[in-house]
Amino acid sequence: MGITRCSKAAIIFASVCVIVLFIAGCASEQRKDKKDIKVGFLIDALWEERWGRDMELFTKNVQDYGAQVYAKSASGQKDLQEKMAKELIKQEVDVLVVVPNSSISAKSIVDLAHKNGVKVIAYDRMIRDCNLDYYVSFDSRKVGEIQAEYLVKKFPKGNYILVGGSKEDHNAKLLWEGQHKVLDPYVKRGDIKIVSETWTEGWNPEIAYKNVSQALRGNKYDIAAVLASNDGCAGTAFQALSERKLAGKVGLTGQDADIAACQRIVEGTQSMTVYKPIEKLALKAAEIAVMLAKGKKVPTETQLNNGMVDVPSFLIDPACVDKNNIDEIVIGDGWQKKREVYLNVSGY
Repeated sequence: MGITRCSKAAIIFASVCVIVLFIAGCASEQRKDKKDIKVGFLIDALWEERWGRDMELFTKNVQDYGAQVYAKSASGQKDLQEKMAKELIKQEVDVLVVVPNSSISAKSIVDLAHKNGVKVIAYDRMIRDCNLDYYVSFDSRKVGEIQAEYLVKKFPKGNYILVGGSKEDHNAKLLWEGQHKVLDPYVKRGDIKIVSETWTEGWNPEIAYKNVSQALRGNKYDIAAVLASNDGCAGTAFQALSERKLAGKVGLTGQDADIAACQRIVEGTQSMTVYKPIEKLALKAAEIAVMLAKGKKVPTETQLNNGMVDVPSFLIDPACVDKNNIDEIVIGDGWQKKREVYLNVSGY
């Protein structure tokens, strides 16, 4: 039996509806790709130079992908960071990128985000004991090894002060492991004595200053080296050393290649820092965030266990920097400007 006029009309109508829905779906997907993606960026604090630059670089890179960024700093307060996460989830962000104040308590942010269909990337610091979606960072154990290896070559004997990071930050513990991997054989032989080893709550430089000052006084200023886990803590360790005219005589490490640290290195009052190419980190994090927001599969370079699952991860290699290679690595890479690094050095 032939198709009736009504049947033909129905078929045409149905076909038009399918085409319209297909076009609308494509348009919706195109809008999602270009305009509607929302990325939340939760940073622990902006006390140190590098974090402001992370925020700036990450925001620019995400915007270059055509997405929107909602960036917030928790000023070192984990309760405030969780509150901010809730606010961003209410704003219907597609992805949260988190520099956790606490690697442990931030799991509540991941759990809450997942309940609302939001993916989470841990940025620079791992988030523990949760079903984290992705992790982008540097090899923190390697950073600790680089710091300690530099010191033992220059100062193979004597009293050491170790200035750790925040105990709430899993990276600080990885740094500690890397540092001790190098130092422990020297300690066992009796060549090096660790006379003070402290954590620095919230990576707060003022706490680092207090701990270093106490350790100096307690050991009658007989110190060979201060292993400071980052440049912020190195800055206040330098202050404590300067007060006793020990700056430049005592080994001093750091991490992040902050401008003040770079200036101290060329001036001879800080031995080294570890440079981590933040631009690469921010670019990769932005790329992954947008891919996750679009529902695309993200290639996995490696996996790191966070105590609960093996988290897909991307790690960038750090570099040791001292006065011999600072021009080539830090200035050559465009991280710092030569005129600023050598600001206080005559002849430049």
